[in-house]
Amino acid sequence: MSSTKRLNLSRLVGATAVAAAVIIGGSTAAAALGPSADQRVDGSMLVAGNTCSWTNARSSANPPTALTVDRTSINAPGGNLACSGGITATLNNNPAFTFDDAAGLARTDAIDISGKQSFVSCRYKAVNIVWNRDGATRKYLNQAFTANKVSGSFLCPGSVTTAAGEASMLFH
Repeated sequence: MSSTKRLNLSRLVGATAVAAAVIIGGSTAAAALGPSADQRVDGSMLVAGNTCSWTNARSSANPPTALTVDRTSINAPGGNLACSGGITATLNNNPAFTFDDAAGLARTDAIDISGKQSFVSCRYKAVNIVWNRDGATRKYLNQAFTANKVSGSFLCPGSVTTAAGEASMLFH
């Protein structure tokens, strides 16, 4: 495999893997500030032309209370996480979120995800991710962050960076 193909494939697999889990949000409906109704989270992220998303993942509480998101309600068979472009992804942890409503921010302790395309598997972990609230809603957009490779093929880059606003989460 040429180095150009290897670089493009590894960038796509790595970036999409990060997308799949960091991806927490992105529904078109916006919940108002204050208690949410059903303790659910939708997620979406666009990476290298591929979209990974899910809907109705379970959370342990409603914002602004600190909460965790249940990975079993995101990953198949209990969840509906799906990616375009022939990529599969799995969230390996239950991300914990804290909220600072006065500052309009949310923070995630860590997101650990695996992605696979064809025969190439990559696992990445990002820590201390900061999200900006979108106006007076419970939708949050990520600040730029870098996820480091935890394991995987030599075709996987050592780290992948997600630009600001490429991932979102919506608590409802």
